[in-house]
Amino acid sequence: MTLSLTINGEERLFYGDPMTPLVDVLREAMLLTGAKAVCREGFCGACMVHIDGVPTPSCLKPSGLAVGCEITSIEGLGIEGEVTPLQQILEDHDVVQCGMCFPGMVMTLTAYLKDNPAPTRDEIKQALVGNICRCTGYERIIDAVLSLTNGVEAAQ
Repeated sequence: MTLSLTINGEERLFYGDPMTPLVDVLREAMLLTGAKAVCREGFCGACMVHIDGVPTPSCLKPSGLAVGCEITSIEGLGIEGEVTPLQQILEDHDVVQCGMCFPGMVMTLTAYLKDNPAPTRDEIKQALVGNICRCTGYERIIDAVLSLTNGVEAAQ
């Protein structure tokens, strides 16, 4: 079956089973490897993409149900290859270790900061509930986000 998917603003065709998880379509058919297929159960957040602007674990989304939706992967966030301010501040704060969780956290935080551009430390913690980091921990990530949003708690 042929599926027409809008990925990062571009119409792309996938030839295959509409029940194929979107993460597999992105990684294997579209060669967009930012979303990581880690748990395949929707709880780790490593495969997070935006579907119509909403963070969605792509391991749980059958590709056939993404037809007609706007899919944005981590590769589609920057403009012409440039990183976003969020990506840059996370890099500046050296928050990445292994990198498996990083794209999912960026996708989750990007959507969250659109709705809440000046979050508190506790609000950021709550926003990251669906993203698991096994090596970095979360404090440097939270500190980086607070420094980006000029949060008064950044100095804690």
